[in-house]
Amino acid sequence: MFVAILVLFFTVMLSGFLVKLFPPNNARWLKIALAFSGAYLFTITITHLLPDVLLSNKEPHIVGYWVLAGFFLQLILELFSHGVEHGHMHTHAHDHHSGSIPFLLLASLFVHSFLEGSILVDQDYRDAGHMHHQGSFYSVLLGVALHHVPAAFALMSVLLSRLKNFRKALSWLLIFAIGSPLGILVSNSLLSHEAPGGMVYTALTGLVAGNFLHISTTILFETSPEHSFNRTKLIATLLGLVLALLTDLI
Repeated sequence: MFVAILVLFFTVMLSGFLVKLFPPNNARWLKIALAFSGAYLFTITITHLLPDVLLSNKEPHIVGYWVLAGFFLQLILELFSHGVEHGHMHTHAHDHHSGSIPFLLLASLFVHSFLEGSILVDQDYRDAGHMHHQGSFYSVLLGVALHHVPAAFALMSVLLSRLKNFRKALSWLLIFAIGSPLGILVSNSLLSHEAPGGMVYTALTGLVAGNFLHISTTILFETSPEHSFNRTKLIATLLGLVLALLTDLI
């Protein structure tokens, strides 16, 4: 758990420095990174998250309701985040808010990050619930980390466009950075008092599965506007798919 906390925290904070290397108005690399992470998230949702929660639950049909809740919860969160979690920056739209803190944006991304961290559960709990092997944990951890790179870059770009100060923007990025670590700590604390396949695990995993399905499909559709062919994005998408499938061999 400690390793996962460090990985997710520093992934976000270090990704914030990418704004110094890549100008936000040149987002070609970002679209490729999004295509890669979107394909990876979609694949691990189908091959890891959903099988784990369905097989560990005595009433698997209930999982479907939580997946739907997670899907539409993400839809609501995006009303406040403006799609930052899948690479939307809209820095030009925030010029008239120069100097202000986007609290609703930060709050929605914190909830998003918290939920993602909450599914990284202790191995003892996974073993007791007859879930996927240890590789499943690292597959999901890698997926969350990959997803946080473009999201942190986009958030940092928005913060910087408002605050005009890198250090101030980076300090507010901490809110997003601590979301997943707190999710890990809280969920593992709650699950330590719950039998495998219980309501907390079902709810959290179902919510995040629905969340991932919404984000990944949105990313994949947006990276192919009007279904136009783009070889680079197609390759990035296939690489994300292949990497996610290869984690099953770990």
